[in-house]
Amino acid sequence: MSDVFPTGTSVDSEFLFRRMAEATLDALEARPGSRVVDVAAGVGQDDRALARRGAWVVGAEPSERMTALANLSDREDAEPPSGGVARVRAWSEALPFGAGAFDGAFCKGALDHFDDPESCIREMARVTHASGRVVLAVANFDSLTVRISRALERLRGAGGRGRRHHDVPSDHFTRYDPALVREQLERFVSVDRTTGVSLLWGIRSWARLLASLGPSWASGMLRVGDRIAARFPALADVIVISGRPRS
Repeated sequence: MSDVFPTGTSVDSEFLFRRMAEATLDALEARPGSRVVDVAAGVGQDDRALARRGAWVVGAEPSERMTALANLSDREDAEPPSGGVARVRAWSEALPFGAGAFDGAFCKGALDHFDDPESCIREMARVTHASGRVVLAVANFDSLTVRISRALERLRGAGGRGRRHHDVPSDHFTRYDPALVREQLERFVSVDRTTGVSLLWGIRSWARLLASLGPSWASGMLRVGDRIAARFPALADVIVISGRPRS
């Protein structure tokens, strides 16, 4: 897991994952009573957050272990949801739901792990009705961070141990950039919104600078970077892209 997530928490990591979840859930435009499916739901933290907004959420996850952890977290959730959460074991490429069964479908941070991501997108569009929303959030491997990482390597020369920041982790099968994720989504979805989340995540000198500042200064700098990322998604660490299913 150290190739996928930092081994320790840092202020920029906490900010990135919080903002990624917020931007994804906001793009769904879910209202109280909305029916939403979370594709590759993992341990279900986003499902519980949506349920607290009043939505009815189905977390679809193929992993037995992840589903068991999600069920445990559901039972131990200290804040009772006004909506509801259900769990189902399912592959994202073959969702066991009827056409148009949901008001929204989302996949956050998982699409690049799939062997056949386009089948997942097709299924998300199929199970979402025509006026609903389909939302993807993916890591951007053409971000400003990645470009800086490549430039620094050219200056310093190759070397070092472990995965370089601009290398795709071994459990990611697709190297997404803004053009590729939009191309795949637009085959099944009429895209109407693209935003970016966070700048400079993973650059160690940036993380050290933030850690050396007080919480208010660090938070302010992160928010400024996030606003730039929202305006220029091609530079962002994460891309959140959404729209309505094509007929």
